[in-house]
Amino acid sequence: MVKKNRRSSNSRKPAKVARESRSEREFNPDYTEIKSDLKRIGLLAGMFLAILIALSFVL
Repeated sequence: MVKKNRRSSNSRKPAKVARESRSEREFNPDYTEIKSDLKRIGLLAGMFLAILIALSFVL
């Protein structure tokens, strides 16, 4: 059987430099409304859980 020789090239290719696009630098979201919604959801879930526990003792 004939072996195939693999040749490696000695020339180095320049590394690609990652560029930051304009949209990536300007993207700065504001999550204040989402944080307040999550707090409200957590408060409601805690209240419902407390009500269920209280009802389990009463009923």
